[in-house]
Amino acid sequence: MSTSPAKSSMRDALVAAAFQLFLERGYEQTTVDDIVKTAGVGRRSFFRYFPSKEDVVFPDHEQALAEMTAFLAASADTDDPLVRVCDATRLVMRMYAENPTFSVQRYRLTREVTGLRTYELSVVWRYEKTLGDYLRTRFADRRDGTLRANVVAAAVVAAHNHVLRAWLRSGGEGDPLAEVDRALAFVRDTWNPDGPGAEPPADREDEDVVVVITRRNTPMWRVVREVESSLGNG
Repeated sequence: MSTSPAKSSMRDALVAAAFQLFLERGYEQTTVDDIVKTAGVGRRSFFRYFPSKEDVVFPDHEQALAEMTAFLAASADTDDPLVRVCDATRLVMRMYAENPTFSVQRYRLTREVTGLRTYELSVVWRYEKTLGDYLRTRFADRRDGTLRANVVAAAVVAAHNHVLRAWLRSGGEGDPLAEVDRALAFVRDTWNPDGPGAEPPADREDEDVVVVITRRNTPMWRVVREVESSLGNG
C-alpha cells in the first residue's frame, strides 16, 4: 500500500521532531505534546500516525512486516521455502540499510531505554512468527514439520540480528546486505531438508493408509494440507 506524499511528509516530520527531542532532552523527558509542538502540528495528527510515543521510534516496522507477509504469501509452490524466508528477512535488513543514520540513532536509544528494548523484542517476535507460520505450512508433509519450522524461523532471525547488531555497533559502516547474505547462506546450508539433517523415514506400523488422487506435479505439502482438511471435516 502506497502512502501519499503529504502523509509521508507529515509522518517524517513527526519522526524527525521526536528524535531531535530524544537526543536533546532524553526519551523519558520528551512528551507527545513536545513532539507535536516541535513538528508544528496538532496532537490529533500525532495519534493519526502513531498509537503511542514508543511507536514513533519504530515508524517503519509495520510497513516492513506487511512487505514480508505479502512476499511470503506470493510464494509459488515450486519456491524453496528456506530461500523464500531468507529473502523475506533480507527485506528487513534493507529497511535498516536505507537510512543508516536513523537506524544507528534508534539502536543507541533502545540501548538506553528499557521500555523501548522490550518493545523492540516484541517486534522481532512478530517477524519470527510470520516466518514460522509460513514454514509450518510448507513443512506440513514432514513428521518434524512444526519443530523444523520453528527452529529454522528462529535461526533465520538470529542470523539477521547477529549481522544487524554488528553493523549498528559499528555506526552503520560497511554493507549489511552482503553480510546478511553470508549469514543466511549458513542457515540455508544447515537446515536444508535434504541435507545431512534430514529426518529418517517414518515408522509406518499401525498407521492408517490414505489413498489420494492428485495431479503429478502437486507439491506434497499442499497434498498433506488438503488431506488433513478433508479428514478434519469427515
